[in-house]
Amino acid sequence: MSTAATLPSARAPLHKSLFVQVIAGLLAGILVGVLAPGVAEVLKVLSDAFLRLIGMIVAPIVFCVVVHGIAGAGDLRKVGRVGVKALIYFEAMTSVALVLGLALAYLVGPGHGMNVDVGSLDAGALGSYADSAHKLQGGGIAQFLLAVIPKTVFDALARNDVLQVLFFAVLFGASLALVGGEKARAVSDLIDALATVLFKAMGLIVRVAPLGVFGAVAYTVGRYGIGSLAQLLSLVALFYLAVALFVFVILGAVMRLAGLSLVKLLIYLREELTIVLGTSSSDAVLPQVMRKLVRLGVKESTVGLVVPTGYSFNLDAFSIYLTLAVVFIAQATNTPLSFGDLMLVLGVSLITSKGAHGVPGSAIVILAATLNAVPSIPAIGLVLVLSVDWFVGIARAAGNLIGNCVATIVVAAWEGDLDRERAERVLDGRESVDLTAG
Repeated sequence: MSTAATLPSARAPLHKSLFVQVIAGLLAGILVGVLAPGVAEVLKVLSDAFLRLIGMIVAPIVFCVVVHGIAGAGDLRKVGRVGVKALIYFEAMTSVALVLGLALAYLVGPGHGMNVDVGSLDAGALGSYADSAHKLQGGGIAQFLLAVIPKTVFDALARNDVLQVLFFAVLFGASLALVGGEKARAVSDLIDALATVLFKAMGLIVRVAPLGVFGAVAYTVGRYGIGSLAQLLSLVALFYLAVALFVFVILGAVMRLAGLSLVKLLIYLREELTIVLGTSSSDAVLPQVMRKLVRLGVKESTVGLVVPTGYSFNLDAFSIYLTLAVVFIAQATNTPLSFGDLMLVLGVSLITSKGAHGVPGSAIVILAATLNAVPSIPAIGLVLVLSVDWFVGIARAAGNLIGNCVATIVVAAWEGDLDRERAERVLDGRESVDLTAG
């Protein structure tokens, strides 16, 4: 796939900037939500439609990028090294995130003083998450590994299961590399051509992102109101602070070790981050992010392996929330936790967070699975965080996205798959990238 970026010429009019358009959609959504909440709730269809448009092409794009990258790499041992290094990095960062959430929860104590009577909580509020909970409970690691293998290729594509699509794509790409010769080249060229068409379609879909953000924000403000965070403001504020600390301190230091600037990377990804903040979904920008990282100078095979895998295995902000919420519930219900309980929470969270991407209500479901391993904490306490889960999800999605982008760059630098000169040119603004052009 071509990775040529467009050199900047005359500066485009401000109103044509995707970033400006998305910001305008966000502000308009807030305004409509405040002035006409009834109308605003109906506008959720715009957000749902945009997310469905993106979801329509995520799985085939992941398949094409991964297969083309592996087949183009040629050296399967190198592909294996990239995968192993990525998993090592994911586990290290996830552990740091889990400990950070635990430490901040104990340091600040957001649940102290709530004195919640467990008997007064409505257990029915968790009913809608029961079916999803079965995906994470009772099977252990063996069930999780089986869930990675699709029943059929078409089933994985139809359900848009990125992890299963990635599994088949790695297998197919490795097989293509082993076949070699004219037959492999013909299939690789076909997949390259298909990817080009899919990225062109993505460029068209990205143009309606401002409408998707407008609908999502209008619905949220209209449905919950500006003051809907009042009761659990301390938890929400602490989580946002924790994500900020993780991103700017920990990931910032990691990026410095890689020789690049995190702040410049965030500016480079400003359109994608704004879309994520508006829709509370990192899925909405998966194809764009993959392409932008390739344009940044990261080898295509590395992007194809690390980014989709990270969506299931490298949930940094999600991990922070797991331990933070567990301790919050314990504090709010006056439940004492021993050192053994805390170590159990850390160990279970390290496992349950894997592969949770795509599970409906995943944060609540995984919290339930985690609490089941710590009987001393009442699982019904999950009701306390239901009302703010959407708002917390905004920072979760943004933090996870940033963490995966940094992971891809770090693994690429570790493996020698990063064109540093090009990355510096792009991040400095000396070479521009326009994905709306397809």
